[in-house]
Amino acid sequence: MAAPAPDFAAVLAGAAARSEARLDAELPSAAEGRIAKAMRYAALAKGKRLRGFLAIEGAELHGLSPDIGDGLAAAVECLHAYSLVHDDLPAMDDDDLRRGQPSTHRKFDEATAILAGDALLTMAFEVLGERETHSDPNVRCKLVTSLAKASGAEGMVGGQMIDLQAENQQLDANGITRLQQLKTGRLIAWSCEAGAILGKADHECQLALAAYAHDIGLAFQIADDILDIEGDQEALGKTVGKDLEQGKATFVSLLGMDQAKSQARMLSDQAVQHLERFDERAEPLRAVARFVVERKN
Repeated sequence: MAAPAPDFAAVLAGAAARSEARLDAELPSAAEGRIAKAMRYAALAKGKRLRGFLAIEGAELHGLSPDIGDGLAAAVECLHAYSLVHDDLPAMDDDDLRRGQPSTHRKFDEATAILAGDALLTMAFEVLGERETHSDPNVRCKLVTSLAKASGAEGMVGGQMIDLQAENQQLDANGITRLQQLKTGRLIAWSCEAGAILGKADHECQLALAAYAHDIGLAFQIADDILDIEGDQEALGKTVGKDLEQGKATFVSLLGMDQAKSQARMLSDQAVQHLERFDERAEPLRAVARFVVERKN
């Protein structure tokens, strides 16, 4: 697969820097103690910040200020960091490596990691609840409620439960798709749609973004399954081969490598088509649809 265009790589890096700057400002100072240090360790570890990028671009698509976009990015990256901290715990995926460094429970301890994850989760809602997010409290409530659904039992947490139960079971295509839509897709979808909520976009616009998010979410996960087999551990910053080792059903195990790659490309192309109603402001979203299947980490 070809590497993404350098100009898009620069755009992605710029959005990541914005997300990290806002995270740094929102997180408690390391001087405040062990829990603050663990929160900063988990949230500020270098990553793609894909969800933050989508939140920033979604905000700009709807004419919102950069500061609002940065706040959305910080919130979703806090929540994503919490999910990674808990996902790596021995009771879950039991992984010692995350983003090229020891997992939070290995750097600190399990209890501290659990509490740091809890604190990052609640901080996401604290950021969104601030008046600066939107002057209308009803709009802020809608935004908070939508993120709660995307990350709770109807979304990410529900997907993680299915994932744990699916070890050494053979899920069919519908089962794997549902698992990944919940575990990965719902938070990606929220990242795409948050700007539309704040910008009070029309129904057709929200439907187009939801369809776009659905397709890039699945494409992203298929690419993840491919990288778990073909990827380089140093580039990925996490252990490879875990799904195969744990007997988890994946898109690759179900479809085969060639068909999985073809399906990811089809979803990427389809996602771009969903953005036809938008002007050039949606070009970064078109680029990221291609990036999710071309990436090496």
